[in-house]
Amino acid sequence: MHTVKETIDNLVSQISQVILGKELQIQLALTCLLARGHVLIEDVPGVGKTTLAHALAKVLNLSFQRIQFTSDLLPADIIGVSVYDKETQVFKFHQGPIFAQMILADEVNRATPKTQSALLEAMEEHQVTVEGETRPLPEPFFVMATQNPLHQIGTFPLPESQLDRFMMRLALGYPDHRMERALLKGRNRRELIAELTPIITVQDILEMQNTVFQVHVSEALVDYLQALLEFSRQSPHYRLGLSPRAGLAILHCAQAWALIQGRDFVVPEDVQTVLPSIVGHRLLTISETQNTKTLVTQLLEDVPIP
Repeated sequence: MHTVKETIDNLVSQISQVILGKELQIQLALTCLLARGHVLIEDVPGVGKTTLAHALAKVLNLSFQRIQFTSDLLPADIIGVSVYDKETQVFKFHQGPIFAQMILADEVNRATPKTQSALLEAMEEHQVTVEGETRPLPEPFFVMATQNPLHQIGTFPLPESQLDRFMMRLALGYPDHRMERALLKGRNRRELIAELTPIITVQDILEMQNTVFQVHVSEALVDYLQALLEFSRQSPHYRLGLSPRAGLAILHCAQAWALIQGRDFVVPEDVQTVLPSIVGHRLLTISETQNTKTLVTQLLEDVPIP
């Protein structure tokens, strides 16, 4: 168990040389990867969303593709297309950028709903179907999408079904005064990413993903998790409660977080650490003026630990 903790600490330390002062967000992104989920980073342009994805891909040693989402992007631009070969007189499939171990879907909410939906099957089933033929995607398969706040011009809101495919939603936020000063006086981020070295193999990641599901979860902890889910469904504060898929996401991320902390069992604090990132984009509030972040905090306060 401690070897996993040491490996993750090393990864976080490396990435923190590029993304300053965001250790928690880096740890949560790695937690999401180990729990076999996908992460959505929602924040204003220029706070390091894309840089984080590049740094992660480099130290994790994953094949990487960046897809820039725009309003004229088509599903075939993501998945691939069959082209007729005159010599062989057959259609030959040319893979799109989705066939990589790590995908950066940059500004995902700038594409039309039809193009956004091209990601759905890939993210959920780890496969794509083109012209009746199903093609598996490489393992591990990890999508990190970025999106700009919805009030910005030229954005299409992600539908609930698409949002639900993302296990976590994170925000990087502006750096604090000290970290921003280090950033301003430091070297170019691209140079720093180029100097990062892979410190883990694909096989290591797959083994850690398998280990996550062996982390022990007690009956009392399942009781706590169910109490959280039931409260969200019955409370008048929420228009829509948490789904069973959200419950599984909390459970698996809590297991991954426990593993990262060097434990082979889950404690309630693990659930409380990962829960805000998992439920913030799933809980629908009654009023537009209600703050989701406040309601998530309220959820943790209102449900006692057994």
